[in-house]
Amino acid sequence: MNKYPEYQIKIIETPRDGMQGIESFIPTQQKIDYINLLLRCGFDTVEVGSFVSHKNIPQMKDTAEVLEKLDLSVTKSKIAVLVANLKGGKMAAGFDQVDEIFFPFSTSPTFLKKNLNATIKEAEKTVDELQNLCEKNDKKLVTYLSMGFGDPYGDEWSIELLHIWIDKLKSKGLSIIPLSDIMGDASPELIAEVFSQLTASFPDIEFGLHLHALAGQAHDKIDAAWQTGIRRFDTVINGMGGCPMTGKELVGNLALETLLYYCAEKNIETNLKESMLEQARRMIQKEFLKYLLAN
Repeated sequence: MNKYPEYQIKIIETPRDGMQGIESFIPTQQKIDYINLLLRCGFDTVEVGSFVSHKNIPQMKDTAEVLEKLDLSVTKSKIAVLVANLKGGKMAAGFDQVDEIFFPFSTSPTFLKKNLNATIKEAEKTVDELQNLCEKNDKKLVTYLSMGFGDPYGDEWSIELLHIWIDKLKSKGLSIIPLSDIMGDASPELIAEVFSQLTASFPDIEFGLHLHALAGQAHDKIDAAWQTGIRRFDTVINGMGGCPMTGKELVGNLALETLLYYCAEKNIETNLKESMLEQARRMIQKEFLKYLLAN
């Protein structure tokens, strides 16, 4: 048992983010087998897929079939899927298996256009529609603030702007708002500054970190978030993946192994089952490596 309650951590494993940028299609049964392994590992949440345009993200066209074949008898993990609009939200809400719906909002008009083909006003309307849908269907809406630590496209960005939008999202009934650094550009100092101000201003919001980072840079960024009280982290085993909709070169996701190294260093209990994690890693090497190499 963890004797330090303040050291509890929520790890959200996101195979969806890891797989979505792989061009070669991973067979559905392999996805099902892999995610069922992840469900035995003890993650707080597993993001299993997305209901988005099959033309833009063909790797996720089988999410409905994956959901139908999950073995929920072996897990306490919450099941999440990502959506880009109300149509996708309605599809997700139709599955009893889904506990949480993820939506990638942003204060960046350019990123919203690239990622969702939407304006800020349209994306805000989608948040309202999804929140209403989730309330009616006993789901939880988790709204990400993509480009949460700066804007690489030259759009307006400031901590004050984040305050304005978080206040709006809070007024809509949202309580979980992770911030994303998709480009991997944010410094530890900036991460600390942003989260220090946000957690002080919104103590009842659960903030999280969705981090993309180059090798060797993630540890200090994790520490910057942790020291400001962030306890929710998105990961991908082996750090594979990245966002293919940015218009820029992919930067890999935060590797689970890097976060676990940090947790071991700080004596943070994760409650993950190492034997199941090792099976998942072996499956990546045996089954998925050929698809990664084919990219």
